[in-house]
This record gives sequence, structure tokens and C-alpha cells, in this order.
Amino acid sequence: MQGVNFRESWATRMGFILAASGSAVGLGNIWRFPYMTGEHGGAAFLVIYLVAIILIGYPVMINEIIVGRKTNRNPVGAFKALAPNSPWWLVGALGVFTGFVILSYYSVVAGWSLAYIYKVVLSTTAAEIDHADVFIGHITSVWEPIIWQAIFMILTISIIAAGVVRGIQRWVTILMPALLVLLVILIIRAVTLPGAGEGLTYYLQPNFGDVGPRTFLGAISQAFFTLSLGMGAIITYGSYLRQKDEIPGNAASVVGLDTGIAIMAGLAIFPAVFALGFAPDGGPGLVFITLPAVFAEMPMGVLFGLLFFILLSIAALTSAISLLEVVTAWLIDEKGWSRGSAAVVMGIIIFVVGLPTTLGYSVLSDVTFPGLGMDLLDTYDWFANSIFLPLGGLLTAIFVGYIWGARNAVEECNRTSGFICLGNWWIILIRYVVPVLILTIMIMGIYDTFFGD
Repeated sequence: MQGVNFRESWATRMGFILAASGSAVGLGNIWRFPYMTGEHGGAAFLVIYLVAIILIGYPVMINEIIVGRKTNRNPVGAFKALAPNSPWWLVGALGVFTGFVILSYYSVVAGWSLAYIYKVVLSTTAAEIDHADVFIGHITSVWEPIIWQAIFMILTISIIAAGVVRGIQRWVTILMPALLVLLVILIIRAVTLPGAGEGLTYYLQPNFGDVGPRTFLGAISQAFFTLSLGMGAIITYGSYLRQKDEIPGNAASVVGLDTGIAIMAGLAIFPAVFALGFAPDGGPGLVFITLPAVFAEMPMGVLFGLLFFILLSIAALTSAISLLEVVTAWLIDEKGWSRGSAAVVMGIIIFVVGLPTTLGYSVLSDVTFPGLGMDLLDTYDWFANSIFLPLGGLLTAIFVGYIWGARNAVEECNRTSGFICLGNWWIILIRYVVPVLILTIMIMGIYDTFFGD
């Protein structure tokens, strides 16, 4: 078995910030956040989301980084180190398993985004095309989505196999700035369209009259899930921090960058959607059906459509890298595998496990999980987002708050404190506020699925 002395570390503070931000910035920001905002009334959802980021996202991000840096281990090894000879390592195992499950279906949607880099050219240049038919035709074919899923996984495996510095850090320092530049270009184009002001009002001027329980549930869950919390990714990335690196400031940078990019995604989408007369509540199809129709009506729509789906693919790749790194680090630390072998073997297994979700729209379209009535991709996603992720975050908060000890965590964190120090404010959040809110998310999510309208 390889000891902790052989583990790589981030070469620079910025390397960690970009990598962790890349993990957090993904389809959840560019795809899920805009359609969730659209479904829940715009600016009011945004305000509640920002509050949830402060009350849940930031303290849990600090929590997971502390566990990683303290132990310099993968999620399983981290819990074993902090609570030896106890079953708490199962919480780390849950994180590894969750990352595995999420990447298996995440790569399917990421494959769609890769395919749309060229499909958007066809759909925005063809006359009188039905964009819903294009999307449905793609996901219901058998081999085409599998091929794009495989291409995406090959890209992810290649980066992870190259290592922490030469692979992950090298590529996120290229991909994250590229993502920001593309977003800025798209925002400038969107807000300068005639009629864009209505979209900006919808997105930035809150109207709390239509806010209901589902608005709070959606905003809180989005805040939690968009930061890659509860899936072992932040613990793993935190384990590559140097012991001299401080935590609260780095966590604030990651949370701020992730939230900023989500907000920017809304600025790129809603002004264009309103300017060209489309509905903002297009649901999951907002990106793959509504936006191609928007680009078709927009001056230079082919160019901006290409830029958007390149942006979406980059965001998906930076998150997939962190998900594959979780299971790869587990094999390296706990089983003594080489990085290359771990990345390739786990990448192939994850690809195979994800195939049913790809085929769930074609040859397996009649297969549903008993009681849920969802297609296979939505079923995978429901278990990950409603059970595994919040459970992992809840148990990690309980572990640090009560088992290892919140005071120990504060001491470890403040050992290399910067401009932010932890104190009683963080202890109250991690011991009381975070567990209550996460448990509420789980109960409401499960109730809404089985007993909601």
C-alpha cells in the first residue's frame, strides 16, 4: 500500500481553488441552475439560493476540506484516520460510491453537450427545424449517445491518469479561464439583444409573491449539490492541500467562484430567452431544446450556440474530473494501485454502469424503478440527489461536529488561518443549522417524490 508520503500536493494555492471550483462548476451551474431558476420564478429563487449558499454551502465546504487536509487521505482513509476501529469509514465509502454513481449518469448528459457542439450548427442553420425532435432523436437513438458518452469518459480518464499536478491542475488552469471568457462573451451578446431588459428584470428583481415550499426546497438543494458536497470530491481535493495552506479563505474563493459562475449563467440565458420571446420555465429541456431555438433566432446564432455548448462541455469535464479522482484516490490509497491503472479500470466500469441510463430512452425505455415511475437516468439522479448526497453531507457534519469534535476541527483549521478564522459561528452552523437543514431537504424531497402533486 502506498503511504501518505507519496501523495501529490497542489503546486499552488490557485491550483487548488481552480480545481475545487472546477469540481463545483458543472452541469449543475450551466444546465440545472438556469432551469431551476426558471421553474421557480426567477429572482426570488436566486435570493433564497444565495442565503442557502451562506448557511449550508460555505460551512460544509470548510468542513470537508478540513477532513481532507488533516488526514491527507481519500474519503475512506480520512474517516479511518480520524475514527480508527469504528464504522465511521462507511461515511467515506458512501462518498466514494456516490461519486461513482453520479459520474455514471453525469457522463451521459455530458455526452449530450459534446454532441450539441456540432448539432447546434445543424439546428441553427436548417430551416423550420423542430428542436425538440432533434433532442429526442438524439437521446432515443442507441449508438450515438453511447459513442459521445465514451468520448467524454476517455477525456476524463486521460486527465486523471496524468496526475494531480500534470493532469488535474494543468487542465483546470486552462479550462476554468476559458469557461469564464466564454461566459462573459455570451453575457455581452445576451444583454445587448433588443428586449433583453425584461429577462434581466425577471432574473434580478425579486417577486416573493409566488414563493412556496418547493421554492425553498429547490434553492437549498441546488446550493448543496452545486458545490460537489457529500460526494467525497472536496475531501479528496482537500487531501492534496499542503499543510501550510489555509482553509476558510480558499473555501470562500471556491464558493464565490462557483456561485458567481451560476449567476453569470443566468445572465447569459434569461435575457436571450426573453428577448426572443421564449418561456423561461422550459425545465431540463431549457438548454437542449429552448436555447438552440433561441440561437436559431439570434444574429450570429451559430457562433454563440457553438460557444455555449463548448462552455457546457468544459463545465461538465471539470466536474467529471473530480468525480473520477474520488474513486481513483481510493484505489491508490487503500488498495495500492497505480494511478494509471486505477483511472482506466474505474473509468471503464463507470462507463459500463452508466450504459443503462443512456439506453433508458431507447431499448430500456420501459424500465422504471418500482414506486418512482422515472426513466433510468432520472432514477439514478433521484437516488444520488435525494438520498446519497444529503446523507453524506449530514453524516460528515455530525461526525465533525460531535464525534471527532468541532473544537478539534476549528483548531486544525486555524492552525494556518488567514483573513478568516473559524469560531463559535462555524460550530453553531455545523452542529445545528446544517444538519437540520440537510435533514429537512431529505425529508421534503422524499415526501414530494412519493406524495407530492
